[in-house]
Amino acid sequence: MTTAESQAPEPQLSQTYLDDRAHVFHSWSAQAALKPLVVTGGEGAWFFDETGKKYLDFSSQLINLNLGHQHPKMIAAIQEQAGKLATIAPGMATDARSTAARMIAERTPGDLNKIFFTNGGAEATENAMRMARLHTGRHKVLSMYRSYHGATGGSIALTGDPRRWPSEPSVPPGIIKFFGPYPYRSSFWSDSVEQESERALEHLREVIMFEGPNTIAAIVLEPVVGTNGILVPPPGYLAGVRELCDANGIVMVCDEVMSGFGRCGEWFAVDAWEVTPDLITFAKGVNSGYVPLGGVAMNAEIAASFDTRVYPGGLTYSGHVLACATAVASMNIFEEEQILERSRHLGTEVFGPGLEELKAKHPSVGDVRGLGCFWAIELVKNRETKEMFVPFNASGADAAPMVEVVTACKAAGLSPFAHFNRLHVTPPLVISDGDARLGLEIIDQALLLADKHVY
Repeated sequence: MTTAESQAPEPQLSQTYLDDRAHVFHSWSAQAALKPLVVTGGEGAWFFDETGKKYLDFSSQLINLNLGHQHPKMIAAIQEQAGKLATIAPGMATDARSTAARMIAERTPGDLNKIFFTNGGAEATENAMRMARLHTGRHKVLSMYRSYHGATGGSIALTGDPRRWPSEPSVPPGIIKFFGPYPYRSSFWSDSVEQESERALEHLREVIMFEGPNTIAAIVLEPVVGTNGILVPPPGYLAGVRELCDANGIVMVCDEVMSGFGRCGEWFAVDAWEVTPDLITFAKGVNSGYVPLGGVAMNAEIAASFDTRVYPGGLTYSGHVLACATAVASMNIFEEEQILERSRHLGTEVFGPGLEELKAKHPSVGDVRGLGCFWAIELVKNRETKEMFVPFNASGADAAPMVEVVTACKAAGLSPFAHFNRLHVTPPLVISDGDARLGLEIIDQALLLADKHVY
């Protein structure tokens, strides 16, 4: 190091950064180790930091920014609604709320025509459980081990991944876990997707039998598992769950918080399998998170349970008019800009074949899977044994190889979504083909680092 270099001043930290570290308590983080990126703007599939560096958003932030950053029609909807009416109590009827509910109901499958609005996905999960329990008079709720349903009390209890562990013992009681299908790492020793579907359904059938069908209010599942692997269900699985629910008087709840509103190329992921649940929870892509919004869509039978008895739940900001105005704008944009078709095109023409090429090229890639703009790259140390690239729920030194890959992506200007031993490819649905391929090229280079850990 030269004398000039040794005397160079430390980079000046912005007031934004200093205020953040002094006063902002971040979620899912050890506070002392945090060095948050200071973001000052964004456009489409890109955002940029205070130095002007641009990042290709391959995570859609938290897989919610389906329409990308700063869509002008979304911004205009907020401004227009704020000029008319900025907020109102949920017991009132307003144009934005009524229109949003109608438009969502028009896009849900079957007769899911009533909408209960929440502020996000976790609250949607809480209320879906409450509705199912009150409707059936039963208390148990089944959910998958590989799942995430939110961080509030009931939602984190439903969650299957390790984020629930610090919150145990769980409140409320009566949450039962089961294994869902995962062909690449089958819990059922299956050797085909068809067999995986059959054996996963048989497992669920036995769990229902041993728990007592007349005690089970609901089965809650993500039609396409999100954070825990982008697990696309094998043919027949969702239809089989629907049959089990019908046979046993169980409410089928599909958590579409992440998979809905175009992420999988459909309004709701269940549409790809022509399955109609009793309740659908939604958030994220309903308005790309421009203003917090979530909700529960319910069928006529469950809605009728509360025709003459009070529904014991509510939120001060339920159906906030600014949020509902952006939901209306978002659904209109979907139609005008053919966003569903765009998502399907990206899945079949860009991400599907592009990720298969990465799999063929890199020995560290054990599996790629997904649909629409919802894909996972599963990394391994050995393809034959399928040893995970980093251990389950790894941290510290054990997680270092994955940190190395993620850091390389960020250094090259790509903001990835990573969980355990996977990179998820989940950009905004408005991303161009060229930018989508650029993102895959950056991942291609980062995977060279992963290949060094293969044996």
